[in-house]
Parts: sequence; C-alpha cells; structure tokens
Amino acid sequence: MKKYVVLLFVITASINCFAESVYAFDPQKDLIIGSASLGLTAVSLFINRSAGIASADGIPFSRDNVNAFDRGLMYQYNRPLDIASDIVLYGLFAMPLISLAENARDGDAWAVYGIMFAESFILTFGSTEFFKNSIARYRPFCYFGDIPSGKSAGYYKSFPSRHTAFAFMSAGFFTSTFCTEYPDSSWRIPLGFVSYSLAAGVGISRIFSGNHFLSDVLAGAALGSVFGYLIPWLHVRKKPDTVTFVPLYNGFVLTVSVGTGK
Repeated sequence: MKKYVVLLFVITASINCFAESVYAFDPQKDLIIGSASLGLTAVSLFINRSAGIASADGIPFSRDNVNAFDRGLMYQYNRPLDIASDIVLYGLFAMPLISLAENARDGDAWAVYGIMFAESFILTFGSTEFFKNSIARYRPFCYFGDIPSGKSAGYYKSFPSRHTAFAFMSAGFFTSTFCTEYPDSSWRIPLGFVSYSLAAGVGISRIFSGNHFLSDVLAGAALGSVFGYLIPWLHVRKKPDTVTFVPLYNGFVLTVSVGTGK
C-alpha cells in the first residue's frame, strides 16, 4: 500500500500546484445535460421486459443457440472474479481525483469535476439501464445449470455490461481530464495505459466470471467511452476573445484572438 501512496505523491509533486482548472461550469449547458441524464434514467425505469426460464433437465438453454461470436467465450459463474471486478471498478472511480492534483485547494474545480463525473455516471447508468430493460438476454451462467444465488433478479439483463461501461467511462474521463489539464506531463501515457488496462481487466473479468458475453462487454465499453470523453469536452473553459492594437509609424496592427481552449 505504501508504494502506491508514494507513487501518487510523486505524480502530484511533478505537477505545478494550484493553477486554474481548464474546466468550467456552464449553467445553461449543465441544465440541458442534467435534464437529459435524469430523463434517460427515468424513461428506462418504465421499461421492464421480463423473461422467464423454462428449464429442461436442469439445463435452461442450449449453448448451440448462442451466436457464433459469443459462443466461444461462455463460462460458469465465478464469484471471486465477480467480486474482483467490483473492487477494480471502485478504484477506477477514484482515478479522476489525480486530475485535481493541481487544483486541490480550488473549491470551484472540485464542484465542476463533481458535476462532470455525476453527469457522465448518470448518462452511463441511464443508457445501460435502457438497453438492459429493453433487451431480454440471458447471462452466460444460465447455460450451465441453475442460476447462482443472488443472481435471480438480473439473470436476463446481460446486454450491455454495466460494469464495463462504468470502467471505460471512468478511464475515459480520467484520461481526458488529465491530458487536458496537464498536456506537457510525462505521466499522460503511463497513467492512461494503467487506467485502460484496469478497465479492460474489468471487462475480461465480467466474461470469465460468467456474467457477460463478449458482445455485452464491447457494447458497454463503447457506451462508457462516449460519455467519459464527451462530458469533459463539453466543459472545457473558453478563453475570452482578445483584441490587440499596436500603433506603427505608418499605421497600426490590429490582432483579434478568438477564445478556444485553455
């Protein structure tokens, strides 16, 4: 544990402290995003396509009925891997805090990051919930016998993988914010590699734990990545437009700079 604390300290120390964040709060924009996030989640709650299992000789379904793309990666339920994916996911949720190292004393930066992460989280949750409630797809462990204990509530909500969606949302959010806040940092590639390796690990564990098919994981990764990058991009602080007037002996030079990013 100590080596991880030391590593975090080194990363933090290598960044100039307490500069203004590149991200900003926009009331109008955040009202639209927030409304869309909550609206998508609310709509998904009214969709509930239930499914029942017709068991035959203790084997609910034949694996031959699974499409060829997913059939080769089907596994029985593995509880340790299921728990491991939860633990890694919680760690990924914390990684965006590293992007705040330069703005640790800036309350506004904390608020903006909190709003951005909440919007990304809710949009990811709402979109995955929408598909899960709209598409009845049995999880891989259903094809190996009885439903594992504690899994009876969502055994037919395999598509897409929410764990994977959240993992790639967090990895994308962190990579996007860190690279934008610290474009010259030598930690950009190593930390990006770590975050996406952990996200991929979550997706792989969801397959080998018997919770999801490969296509579930790929769909979840795509959904999470979209919101992980989109929301921070929408909050990049705009530079104010500037006009520079330079008088010359035979005239003047007028320069207009249109604000873009940081």
